[in-house]
Amino acid sequence: MATEMKKLIIVPAYNEELNISKIIKEIRENAPGFDYVVINDCSTDRTLDICASENINYINLPVNLGIGGAMQTGYLYAYENGYDVAVQLDGDGQHDAFYVEEMLRVLKEKNVDMVIGSRYIDKEGFQSSTMRRAGIKYFTGLIKMITGKVITDPTSGFRMAGKKVIKRFASDYPRDYPEPESVVRLLKDKYDVSEIPVVMRPRQGGKSSISALNSVYYMVKVSIAIIVAGVK
Repeated sequence: MATEMKKLIIVPAYNEELNISKIIKEIRENAPGFDYVVINDCSTDRTLDICASENINYINLPVNLGIGGAMQTGYLYAYENGYDVAVQLDGDGQHDAFYVEEMLRVLKEKNVDMVIGSRYIDKEGFQSSTMRRAGIKYFTGLIKMITGKVITDPTSGFRMAGKKVIKRFASDYPRDYPEPESVVRLLKDKYDVSEIPVVMRPRQGGKSSISALNSVYYMVKVSIAIIVAGVK
C-alpha cells in the first residue's frame, strides 16, 4: 500500500487576532487531511494568546522576522518533520482553504514543484486596487522577460510547494517581499511552476504591510530582487 502524503499548511501571522480563529476553523473544515502550523511573527496584539488558549498548533518567533523569515521557519518545520507538501495560507483571511485540495491534485497530476493560486486567470472575486493590479501586471511582464514563463499572479502568497521546494526554501528563502523573487529563483533553476484559478477575499481584518506610502519602494526593491535573481 502506498504511503499517504504528509501535508502541511503554514500560516504566517503578524497581528492577526481578528482572523486567526476563523482561518484555523476553515482549515479544519475544508482541508481536514492537512496538518497546520501558525508562525506567530512576534505579534504585538492577542494573536499568541488566541493560539495558546484555543490549542492551535503554533511556533512563536521571539523577534519579528517579516514574511520571509516567518515562511522560512515554516518550511524548515516542514522539512525537519518530513512533509511532502507545504501550503502557504496567509493569516489575513484572503485565502480560502477550499482550494487546497485542488492545488494538491494539480501538483500530483502535472508532477510540478509548485502550484500558485491566481486571482487573474478567471478574474473572479477580490481583484485588489487598480494600482496594485498594474504593479502585478508589471511584475508578470518582468518575470516573463527574464524567465520566459508567464506567472499571472506573481505576488500571490497562496501557494503549494512540493518536497524539493520545501528542502530548498528551508535553507534559502527571500526576505522582505519574497513571493515574486522566490518564483524567479525556482524558474531560473528549472523547477516546474503551475497556477490554478482561485477566488480571493479582501483582507478580513488588520492592516496590510504594503501601504500607499511604501508602494514605490516595494516596486523598486522587488524589481531589483527579481533582476538579480534572474541573472544569478
